[in-house]
Amino acid sequence: MLNSDPLWPRAGDWPAPTGEEWADVALIGMPTSRTSLSPTQAHTTPNAVRAALRRYARVSELRIVDAGDVREPDLHEPAAIDAVAALRAELVVALGGDNAATVPTALGRWGGAVETAGLITLDAHYDLRDGITNGSPVRRLLEAGLEGCRVVQIGIEPFANSLAYAERARDAGITVITRDELRSRSMEDVMSQALEIAGAGGGPIHVDLDVDVCDRSVTPACPASVPGGISAIELRTAARVAASHPAVTSIDLVEVDAAADSADDRTVRLVALCVLEAISGVALR
Repeated sequence: MLNSDPLWPRAGDWPAPTGEEWADVALIGMPTSRTSLSPTQAHTTPNAVRAALRRYARVSELRIVDAGDVREPDLHEPAAIDAVAALRAELVVALGGDNAATVPTALGRWGGAVETAGLITLDAHYDLRDGITNGSPVRRLLEAGLEGCRVVQIGIEPFANSLAYAERARDAGITVITRDELRSRSMEDVMSQALEIAGAGGGPIHVDLDVDVCDRSVTPACPASVPGGISAIELRTAARVAASHPAVTSIDLVEVDAAADSADDRTVRLVALCVLEAISGVALR
């Protein structure tokens, strides 16, 4: 039970969207998990994140709304796309779910602007697999019309990918920034480069924050995280920098299985803090 303190207003418990009213930030749960390559209960994560948000302070006076969860987005992807498209907000933050959540979130925000849109992923993996799984969202967005020259993938772990997918990324014209490169650069610098590349078409940018880009010690609820990933504060920094950019219209937080988290809920709490960092970023626009 959390202490009640009138001098410390809590985050979370934001109202649902109403009518045509505009919001600064809209949350939506995208509980994808049915097509995951690893057994997962990632569909439990959106509500776990909402609960974790109550542990932290309200960070701004921006208008924040929470549209609730999309029902069965794996089975009804067109409806999930429409649910995102209907949100009237400066920034949409989608709470996954596995990485399959990226497709409906990005397409819902891009609308007819796919050919000018940009994509930034912070992820250990290329997500260029065949089929429709949590390992294929980048390939599917490319097939939907996204130009590879406006895709930037940050934090790729070479040992967690095959040469075939590295070649796919290269052939598509994707800019890849590996974990080795991140050792000598700040996240602010990397995100600045990524935003410039992704925004070159003048269209909307979607940012996929796949939490398994982080070191496994800080993200035990990510089935595919590996030792040697980025730190929690680097992921939080990426969320804030991305959200501060006016061309970024959506962010997703994915690949967390709340049911597999450690006893201290460290992964879910990190996701909640990334939501708050994104809100703080929008306040800087």
